[in-house]
Amino acid sequence: MSSAINPAIQPPRPPSHPEGAAGHSRFALAAYGALGLPLAMSALPVYVQIPAYYSTHLGLALAGTGWVLFLARLIDTVQDPWLGRCIDRLQGRQLNVWLIAGALLLVLAFAGLWLPQVSGGYLTLWLAVMLVVAYTAHSMLNIAYLAWGARLGQEQQLLGAAGWREGAGLLGVIAASVLPSAIMSSPREDLSHGFAWYSLAFALLVAISLAALLRGAPRWHKAPSSTLSWSQALQLMRQNTAFTRLLWPYSLNAISVAIPATLALFFINDRIGAPQWAGAFLAAYFIAAALGLPIWVRIAKVRGVLCTWRLGMLLAILSFCGASVLGQGDTTAYLLVCIAAGLALGADLALPPVLLARLIPDDQAAATYYGVWTLLGKLALALSGLALPLLAMLGYTPGAPAGAELAWVYAGLPCLFKLLALVMLRSGLTHNLKEQTP
Repeated sequence: MSSAINPAIQPPRPPSHPEGAAGHSRFALAAYGALGLPLAMSALPVYVQIPAYYSTHLGLALAGTGWVLFLARLIDTVQDPWLGRCIDRLQGRQLNVWLIAGALLLVLAFAGLWLPQVSGGYLTLWLAVMLVVAYTAHSMLNIAYLAWGARLGQEQQLLGAAGWREGAGLLGVIAASVLPSAIMSSPREDLSHGFAWYSLAFALLVAISLAALLRGAPRWHKAPSSTLSWSQALQLMRQNTAFTRLLWPYSLNAISVAIPATLALFFINDRIGAPQWAGAFLAAYFIAAALGLPIWVRIAKVRGVLCTWRLGMLLAILSFCGASVLGQGDTTAYLLVCIAAGLALGADLALPPVLLARLIPDDQAAATYYGVWTLLGKLALALSGLALPLLAMLGYTPGAPAGAELAWVYAGLPCLFKLLALVMLRSGLTHNLKEQTP
């Protein structure tokens, strides 16, 4: 296969270490991918469930919840590039200590989100602190995890590793979509007991998957540029034109995914009018993504990563166009939308990290790139939190039948952002990135 990027930027070379990507067994790649499960449980599902949990069950105002989500994500966002540089500078067992510390913080913050120890006026502050700690811990783990996977070989091996990682992640997303919904449907007095067991199960999953990563996954390989200063590393990234051209479409696409994730439960409850089916809708969405993931990977191996990602974006646009016209009682139609949008999500999860990995020269530090990458993803989630105060301004009240304002924000805005990303992906990257062809 051939790969061409901007002539000034050489494509990543195959790792020179003796294990080589071709030598990585399925067991080793599975050991690498296992951590994707708890990381996914503590990322997108928390962002979907927490707003409804705090506003509906704990009594926090809708606008206040939205502003907390936005400000917490904004605080977390600025630290990701710095965390990436810290990870690139870790030596030997320091990485193990870093990952274990991040895991402990994540377990504690995850339990704190579901089991608040305060009420009333202090609840807003508690939510803000727990979110910042959870986001920081997640970044500590996720940036190192993605950088680890970026050095597993050429495109075929990167796609294989992404399949294990995102497949495990989707299993975590499915569990985190169904279980909290089931717990929140139980009597109010049983909520604490249910979320205590849920938090304990999450802690066990973190411990098992982290042990698998440290003991069974292919070894971490540092790049020579890990010793560069932050300004020098930043200059190298700026010179990587293909990378900088990818950032805008990636950011717009991330916003298009984050907005419906934030508003999903509100749309199901108050626009479709089927709160009893919330867990089933979310499960269908993520199961479809899990089933579609190997399909997208296989298509990408034939048609190329960039072309395949575009196809996934087109499917997502069609899905949310359909969702925008749904109303009370359209449960079957919304289930079909969830399945189609879930299939499209598989492309959004698996393909952009592979595309980025192809754009990182082999002699440059990967974690610094992924620090900027995750910064943009988190900024997208932060901006999506503003959808809640926007809906409040438009007159939407949680718990009451919703009008067109919820459909427009939930489905219309994502279509607009996704379409802009698709246009930029076509016009901005084709000058710098040619597809790999068999």
